[in-house]
Amino acid sequence: MKVQEKSDRLIISEQSDFEPKHIFECGQAFRWEKELDNSYTIVANKRVINVSKLNDEIIIKNSNKEDFNEIWKDYFDIDTDYSQIKSKLNNDDIMKKAIEFGTGIRILNQQEYEMIISFIISANNRIPMIKKVISNLSKKFGDFIQEYNSKKYYSFPSIERLANADVEKVAECKAGFRSERIILASQKIIQDKDIVYNLKSKTYDEGLEYLKTYKGIGDKVANCILLFSMKQFATFPVDVWVRRVMQTLYVPNTAKDLEIRKFAENKFKDLSGYAQQYLFFYARENDIGK
Repeated sequence: MKVQEKSDRLIISEQSDFEPKHIFECGQAFRWEKELDNSYTIVANKRVINVSKLNDEIIIKNSNKEDFNEIWKDYFDIDTDYSQIKSKLNNDDIMKKAIEFGTGIRILNQQEYEMIISFIISANNRIPMIKKVISNLSKKFGDFIQEYNSKKYYSFPSIERLANADVEKVAECKAGFRSERIILASQKIIQDKDIVYNLKSKTYDEGLEYLKTYKGIGDKVANCILLFSMKQFATFPVDVWVRRVMQTLYVPNTAKDLEIRKFAENKFKDLSGYAQQYLFFYARENDIGK
């Protein structure tokens, strides 16, 4: 990988397995907007960047080498060799097609607290609405970051701001019945800070059991949190699209979510989370099972 800094942008070359559309539209993140030029503007880590790909070069605007080395290299999981992961997963025709379709997926390293709150919001919700609620919460309770391309951007709210928020004010952000859950979760994270920020070092089962003690977190939400912020790659979150692709291509159409998850975790082992991302993107973009 080569990183060059030119004016307000970084140009990254010799980096394989990186496609912005695959990364941001595979269900793992919500603070992105697709622009008219097919680039993606991202808010993360109290920064605003714009990411695109031209030929074989990745372009990150509104950033510099220091931020890349300290923030974005880890955020985009640059040091992980996805060619090895894909080689190990590529053991049947279904996965081969899914991997070819979403070849540029990378699982982002996102902040634990933000993922807990974001996926509580995601329960029984559509992605456009999830993004809207998070944007509203950030505008009302977060800190102003900057104006970029004529739009104002705000950081994800601090844990303290949401823990002390009035439920009515949270509800104004269109969070609905999730408003109380957001506040309670924030309070619990403050109380259990030492537990939450050490789940990466715990077993998958320990992490799953702990997260399900939160109001509004069941199997699917807990597994998403474990996968997208806690490096628990042996998990296989099952949502509507994953259920459809698995019932269509792998298991009987009567299989329940727990059966699907156990089947996948047994089949894909410690790479189950990566398999889930390829299958999710493949299923949703191709309306498999719909």
